[in-house]
Amino acid sequence: GLTQLRERVPMRKLIYLLVVLATAGLTYMSTYTLSEREVAIVSRLGDGVFWYLVMFLLPALHGSAGLKVSLQMLAVGLFSLLIYKALKRATVRPRPCETFNDIHRHAPMLDLYSFPSGHTMHAVGFTAVILAHYPALGLLIAPFALLIASSRLVLGLHYPSDVLVGAVIGAAVAWSSFIVFA
Repeated sequence: GLTQLRERVPMRKLIYLLVVLATAGLTYMSTYTLSEREVAIVSRLGDGVFWYLVMFLLPALHGSAGLKVSLQMLAVGLFSLLIYKALKRATVRPRPCETFNDIHRHAPMLDLYSFPSGHTMHAVGFTAVILAHYPALGLLIAPFALLIASSRLVLGLHYPSDVLVGAVIGAAVAWSSFIVFA
């Protein structure tokens, strides 16, 4: 159980991987400025398109090991979705673009409420799973996950706390998934 999880993926390692994710993403973002349209495209890919493609490609490229990772990502996604829906219903927090006149929405809303950021929750959860199994993909996946998280702020759809809590929940669900998929 938990002892095997700590041996396989210590929390220290997961936190380190998430710090690498944030550092790589911030480094990328500091050297390149995205247009509003490009930010909207990143956000749209974070709706699931990119992650579904990754889940499809992993088994094609890595066989049964890739299939196991894809199934773990699927489990993380489904469990995160349950948490996301429950928190949205419980908090009913209006989005910043609906609350403040000077914050404009630059992309369609998938639902009415802002807390937590489901895009960030899934991006961090999926990224943590991928990095635990395929650390070499970190330079590709980590900046993309950070771009998804930051896009939600830039597009006027979330408060920083929505994104932060989404990231924490995504990381916690991913870490917990290692118990099931040990």
